[in-house]
Amino acid sequence: MSATPSDCLSKWVSQSVPADAFAWLEEQRAATAAGETKPFYLAFGLTARKLGKADLSLSTADLEEADTARSGWNPANWSIDQAARTLLVLALPIEDFAHYLKTLDRLFAAAEVGELVALYQALPLLPSPLAHQNRAAEGIRTNMKSVFCAVAHHNPYPSEQLDENAWNQMILKCLFVGVKLDPVIGLDQRANANLASMLLDYAHERWAANRDISPELWRMIGPYAAETQNGKAMEDLNKLLKEGRELEQQAAILALRSCQADEAQAILQGHPKWASAAEAKAFTWSSIAAAS
Repeated sequence: MSATPSDCLSKWVSQSVPADAFAWLEEQRAATAAGETKPFYLAFGLTARKLGKADLSLSTADLEEADTARSGWNPANWSIDQAARTLLVLALPIEDFAHYLKTLDRLFAAAEVGELVALYQALPLLPSPLAHQNRAAEGIRTNMKSVFCAVAHHNPYPSEQLDENAWNQMILKCLFVGVKLDPVIGLDQRANANLASMLLDYAHERWAANRDISPELWRMIGPYAAETQNGKAMEDLNKLLKEGRELEQQAAILALRSCQADEAQAILQGHPKWASAAEAKAFTWSSIAAAS
């Protein structure tokens, strides 16, 4: 039987803090599981002071264990206090689900930024995923970048649970606030024609204002380039290959490679060196994101 997310988190925290600090956490988890709400709120607030904010420093084996415990879960960037807070939340009784949701609502309402990051990172681990869709949508609307990234980055919840409109708004906001797309889980699987059209409009608005756009944007447009706004996207990609900066040219090549239209393949044939470099993985969407 594979370990649960709580099993993983408990092991990692126990290996990262002194024995007395972990004993305190275990006491608080037991009280939380027993339905003691007031001590739960107090413990949630004290966690960073009691256990510290150092990184968990997880190994490759730890991350593989995490993905086995919950497919798509990637706590690579989690800190000790975030893991401990998640353990407390996972200890909440769920038999009275209305009371459970009310407890979470109070917790989110009173949380400071660091606590909100922990809570939003924990979304994919919470029971009854559909019950938290509105909460995820609030995280996407926030003007706090760290909280937004807790929802958008390294988090399988949005790709699994958000409808197309909410997903598209999240991707557009990533570009609007200047955070990378590559850490978004399910990015390629959730690409869609409406998003491609929205992003093309966004690109032309930026160009009209003499402002740069992230080369990552074309990743979402590529599969639909031939059909987006009567081929306008295809024209833009062809132009980028001829006049764009190096990263833009790389992005254009990768975008065209994701498009099945004959026109895309014809353009690629006109740029054999770039196409060969892409085939050899001399550049990828991840390398473009890192260099952007």
